Amino acid sequence: MTSKEIRRAALLMAGCGTALMAGVALGQDAPADAVAAAVDTATEAVAEVAASADNSKFLMDTMWTVLAGTLVFSMQLGFAYVESGFTRAKNSNNIMMKNLMSVCVGTLAYVAVGFAIMFGAGNGLIGTSGWFASGPEGTFASLDWAAIPMEAKLFFQLMFAATAGTIVSGAMAERTKFLSYLVVTAIITAIIYPTIGHWAWGGGWLSGLGEQMGYAKPDGESFYAFTDFAGSTVVHLTGGIMAFLGALIVGARKGKYGPDGKPRAIPGHSIPMATLGVFILWFGWFGFNAGSTMAADGSIGMIALNTNMAAAAGAVSAMFLSLFLFKTYDIGMTLNGALCGLVCVTAGCAAVNPFGATIIGLIGGLLVVGAVVLFDKFVDDPVGAVSVHAVGGASGTIMVGLFATDGGLFYGAGPGLLIIQTIGVLATITFCLVAGSIMFFAVKATLGLRVSEEEEFQGLDLGEHGLSAYPDPGFVGGMAGGGMGLPTANHSSSASHAPMMKTNPEPVA
Repeated sequence: MTSKEIRRAALLMAGCGTALMAGVALGQDAPADAVAAAVDTATEAVAEVAASADNSKFLMDTMWTVLAGTLVFSMQLGFAYVESGFTRAKNSNNIMMKNLMSVCVGTLAYVAVGFAIMFGAGNGLIGTSGWFASGPEGTFASLDWAAIPMEAKLFFQLMFAATAGTIVSGAMAERTKFLSYLVVTAIITAIIYPTIGHWAWGGGWLSGLGEQMGYAKPDGESFYAFTDFAGSTVVHLTGGIMAFLGALIVGARKGKYGPDGKPRAIPGHSIPMATLGVFILWFGWFGFNAGSTMAADGSIGMIALNTNMAAAAGAVSAMFLSLFLFKTYDIGMTLNGALCGLVCVTAGCAAVNPFGATIIGLIGGLLVVGAVVLFDKFVDDPVGAVSVHAVGGASGTIMVGLFATDGGLFYGAGPGLLIIQTIGVLATITFCLVAGSIMFFAVKATLGLRVSEEEEFQGLDLGEHGLSAYPDPGFVGGMAGGGMGLPTANHSSSASHAPMMKTNPEPVA
């Protein structure tokens, strides 16, 4: 409703009231038909104002949701920069192509199949209607809480699906077949991610677990529910487990582990690029979390603040822990500390206060450093995707049961919410391990997952795409086995490797 319309309605109502008041003040009885006419006019004005206000809210909610969706879309650029910066120059084009096609393939797969499985009417496990995002009224009743057009809901949820698929890219970087990656992305966005989403957001069994287990709130009329406001579990834990399986099944990069089995750092070619990517992800995360309201209401300010507090706290705690452990301010660890703080708070960003968000971020920053060191011993994850998304997603979801102002254990409630959150995390991990293993082994047996040794040594830019990202060898110190493709002594690795190299390792591809 425009300001002009508001003024018009207000003047009309004021005029009607003034006319009646004036008649009373003069001691004159207003004719009955005049009073009735004035009342009818005022009533119509009020209805017009109310309708216009409702329409304005509808438009504002729609605009905010679409804007937030575009912010989430920008995170694809952040992922591309983080992954490319933390890997070697000879694979940069491959990284960019995978992130580009994650959006394209994910869009088609999710709209055709995934959206129906996630939000379509069905049973407690999956949606069974609404293919190609269409169906009769009531098909997508699980999204009726958002009073915006269905197209806006689909657009926003589609950006989340693309994010879940992209997480896998970095963990499998530098040795995975491009076509196989596209097939994996399609399956994740069409089936695996939407199934978990249906459990939590689409009216599935997890959304009603609190009531089924009898965990009532103090009012006795409502029940605690699994809380994953913007997807610590649905998006990040799911993507993180897929990343873990993918990296484990495809195998480590050549030269990652020495003859003694100890991990060796393979430095990325551009830490500044990776840093820029983290800033872009951080920026897009405001849309990721606050946009999950799918409404321009007063809660988005608190959600955005909580998001920022957790990211900052995660970066600080990771930086100081890496300083304590490795005697250096490791930028890779610090960057992943910020990301893990963001992942951790995503579940409870609307359920905790800024203090709780800060503590959640601090814990996330500490956890990601320990997880990077642990996983690096047996999983070659060039960007730390498993540590950030799987560990951060699981721990952040569980911490809602501790820090939620309504139901958190630290806020005087019982263990009900904490138990519900833990069950949700364990169920997601179990399903993803089973479904993901079937997917990766099937792709490996048919298309194959890994490129040849020659392609890996040469670089996937030339082997898969026939074009080098940096055609001037002097710019990056060589595109094949040398230059930026070689680990060096006392060089901080990407965020997913032991940060200090005490001795010069053997050359790697």
